[in-house]
Amino acid sequence: MTSVPTVTLNNGATMPQIGFGVFQVPNAETTAAVAEALRAGYRSIDTATVYGNEEGVGRAIGEAGVPREDLFITTKLWNSAQGYDSTLRAFDESLAKLKLDYLDLYLIHWPTPARGLYTETWKAFAKLAADGRVRSAGVSNFQPNHLAEIVDATGLVPAVNQVELHPRLTQEPLRAYHAEHGIVTEAWSPLGQGKGLLDDPAIGAVAAKYDRSPAQVVLRWHLQLGNVVIPKSVTPSRIAENLDVFDFSLEDADVAALSALNVDSRVGPDPDTNNQA
Repeated sequence: MTSVPTVTLNNGATMPQIGFGVFQVPNAETTAAVAEALRAGYRSIDTATVYGNEEGVGRAIGEAGVPREDLFITTKLWNSAQGYDSTLRAFDESLAKLKLDYLDLYLIHWPTPARGLYTETWKAFAKLAADGRVRSAGVSNFQPNHLAEIVDATGLVPAVNQVELHPRLTQEPLRAYHAEHGIVTEAWSPLGQGKGLLDDPAIGAVAAKYDRSPAQVVLRWHLQLGNVVIPKSVTPSRIAENLDVFDFSLEDADVAALSALNVDSRVGPDPDTNNQA
């Protein structure tokens, strides 16, 4: 079984550098997919309330027989539950669906700035962390101004910011901000959601050089930048392939070649304007 390296968060906790994401996996299919990932060697599982599959993740965890202390489980608070009291209620609901006593990482899914509730929400996250119900508190899709506001209000620096990040959206200014403030960068959509990115000739050339798949060289690029990644697949061979990236390294010139594909192009919403409830 593959041994996945870890990154150390700003509270001293450790997090696997590759996790298994279940975005857009139907709840009925989630248990089998997560079970396959756990068999392959993943120990970090990333879900969210809005995905509608926390119960499926919980079943897989319960049936897998992997010691709880060996797992790193993340879920996310959906936008409609933001606010202090509603956050605490939503957390209890997620924990019940996952059938867990605590979370390793809890994230605010989006800042939804027009609603003006993310600072109050972060205060509830600080309480959950102080009470030990959340081992690490973090955010997702936050920009530097959002991060500064919640830290100023609470003194609690997020352990992680999970953001869209891939070779066509390298997020260099945001990653620099994270590095300066001790926040780990976690990439969602690390492969750019599909064939468009992985069919790029520049990525294909690097993949051919190392006799690896395009997905593997992109994931290796992330790892060498220091990112945490959560690739998603329901195909057993691809689940295993995405984890098989620790026995080779990209040369600096190849890391730079992938970074040079950046065009600041998103596949998801803009965090400054996404206020979906």
